[in-house]
Amino acid sequence: MHVAIAGNIGAGKTTLTNMLAKQLKWTPHFENVDNNPYLNDFYEDMQRWSFNLQICFVTSRFEQIQQIKKTKKSVIQDRTIYEDAYIFAPNLHAMGLMTTRDFENYQALFNLMNSLIKAPDLVIYLQSSVPTLVRHIQKRGREYESAIRLDYLRSLNERYEAWASKFNMCKIVTVNIDNLDFSEKKEDMTKILQQIKKEAPAVFK
Repeated sequence: MHVAIAGNIGAGKTTLTNMLAKQLKWTPHFENVDNNPYLNDFYEDMQRWSFNLQICFVTSRFEQIQQIKKTKKSVIQDRTIYEDAYIFAPNLHAMGLMTTRDFENYQALFNLMNSLIKAPDLVIYLQSSVPTLVRHIQKRGREYESAIRLDYLRSLNERYEAWASKFNMCKIVTVNIDNLDFSEKKEDMTKILQQIKKEAPAVFK
C-alpha cells in the first residue's frame, strides 16, 4: 500500500507520517526539507528563488516515488507530488513570485513526470486553520520558517481547500486537526486512526 499525507506548512505531516509508520509498521518516506539547498534563500527572497525551489522539490518527490514503486513494502509518504504542482507552484505564480515563463516550464516538467507515475492508494489531507499552522510553525522553531509571510500561508490554505475538494486521483480522507494534538495526546491519535480506517477500510485490510 502507498499512503500519502498532504497538508499545508505546519499541519503536522511529518509527525503523522512518523506515528502512523510506527503504529502500522510501514516504511516512512519523509520530505527532504533540511537538505533543500534553496529553502533558506527562498524565504529571504521568494521571487528570486521560487522556480529553483519548486524544481528541486518536484524532482526530489519524483525520485522518491520511483523508490516507492520499487519496494514491496507498505509505505507512508510525507507530502504528495500533486501539492507541488497544483498548490505551491500556481500559488507562487498567482502572487507574482514566479514568472509565467518559469511557471510554464515547471508545468511542462511536472506533466512529463505525472505521465510516468501512479497515484497513491490513499491521500490523508490534514486540514488546518492558519492560526493553528502558525502555532505549529512557531513551536518547532525552524529558523528559515520565521520569515514565512502570513498572506503566503493564507493563500496556500485556500488552494489546499480547493484542491482537496476536487481531488479524484485516489481516495482522500480529510482530517481537521484544529482541535487535535495527536503528537502529545494518544486519544487524539486514536481518533485519527479510527477515522482513516472507517473512511478507507480497503487500505488497511
